[in-house]
Amino acid sequence: AKDLPIPEGARGEWRLSGFRLLHTHLAKGGLSRPDLTVLFLNRLDSLAALEVEDGRPTTLHLAFLSPPKALEEDWRILPPKPYFQYLEFDHKAEVEALEEELARQARVRELVDGSGERAILVGVDRGEGPEAEAYLAELAELTRTAGGVPVKKVLVFRPHLDPRYLVGLGKLEELKSLAYHENASTLIFGLELTPTQAREIEKATGLKVLDRTQLILDIFALHAKTPEAQTQVELAQLRYLLPRLVGKGKELSRLGGGIGTRGPGETKLEVDRRRLQERIAHLSHKLQEYTRRREEARRQRKRRGIPLIAVVGYTNAGKTTLLQALARGGEPGEDKFFATLRPLTRRGFLPGVGEVLFTDTVGFIRQMPKELLTAFRATLEEVREADLLIHVLDASEEGAMGRYRVVEELLAELGVEAPRVLALSKVDRAAPYDLFYLREKLGGVPVSALKGTGVSELREALAEALLKVGVRPQPWAQAPQYT
Repeated sequence: AKDLPIPEGARGEWRLSGFRLLHTHLAKGGLSRPDLTVLFLNRLDSLAALEVEDGRPTTLHLAFLSPPKALEEDWRILPPKPYFQYLEFDHKAEVEALEEELARQARVRELVDGSGERAILVGVDRGEGPEAEAYLAELAELTRTAGGVPVKKVLVFRPHLDPRYLVGLGKLEELKSLAYHENASTLIFGLELTPTQAREIEKATGLKVLDRTQLILDIFALHAKTPEAQTQVELAQLRYLLPRLVGKGKELSRLGGGIGTRGPGETKLEVDRRRLQERIAHLSHKLQEYTRRREEARRQRKRRGIPLIAVVGYTNAGKTTLLQALARGGEPGEDKFFATLRPLTRRGFLPGVGEVLFTDTVGFIRQMPKELLTAFRATLEEVREADLLIHVLDASEEGAMGRYRVVEELLAELGVEAPRVLALSKVDRAAPYDLFYLREKLGGVPVSALKGTGVSELREALAEALLKVGVRPQPWAQAPQYT
């Protein structure tokens, strides 16, 4: 049975495939493990094996899926009987009862979790140890930001990745079983999948498959509100999709909606490669126009001699909230990954320096998708042109040191050489020992933008740093200071 091609049925979250599989066994014996795996992986209405002896049918073995959360295995095997005793068996009633139970569980789940897409998160530990756990926790935060519900996190130790199935076919069968019992419809992997891996994993599990890059691109699409940000995100998404335009897997299907389906995908996934390349060329030209406008704005700022301070840091480190506190205006930023895509620039005042401009930036993240770095490179030019950087580091985050290194490495990759002032943010949430450790290792100014703690000290540190790099104080530099 395991080698039979099973047609695509009318699957749904609470529906079976609509197919029954009947095959013969020429030797005595019940349903094999491969038989039952076919039943489960394909969500068949039922699977039956008919024993044949001397060319005549004898015993029938029959199995159905078990409802998720049932105490037995993923399937329920009925007692073997002579085939004629099953002739009057109400097969339709059995299937309807199972689908009713699946629908009931779906309604209960929606009441508990809302309408979020339930997902199994899969991380791969290739010897990183605790860092792999941190990556998986971050994947859960990304999933929540995208509107999904991470129901289970699975960390797979695998020093060498399977070129076809990433974590191996056996592990995929375990994940399929876990997804069934947790009523999850999506697998989200913490690594970027190759086009082949994405197709093969989906084929093996029948689940929607996403990788970390798709998840991040989807969050960017969710938060892109301005024409420039929407152009940047669409360009990044299309560059990601271009080498993956083979077949029509669930990861490329927009019929069901959900995570990974926002942005340009709704109308552009079925276009051929040539039209896709034309669209990419059009968006690239459009982005060049935005870049020229930014360059002109920077030239005007330089002529006016107003220092520019760029606020950088890991995503969700509190950059926007700190910028608002320094500039004394606006609403605090959202507690979400990649809440800021459009660089926000505000005027501020520093004692001993005078008027300055603070500009927000897109948050960084480890293993930033190259498509996003390319698309947002024009926006990140603001960082390269800045007179000073505020590196905002969330002091309450357990992996703060790792996030600090990620940001510094990305800044080096972008060729940013401007001096930095480190702001240790969210100190009102940080454990005293963690804050002490960070200050011992990195220095920095402790600050809580929401409570106003340390903001004045940070302004003084910024003013001192600007004067050190040769910024001339303005005539009104001793105007009344913020408190």
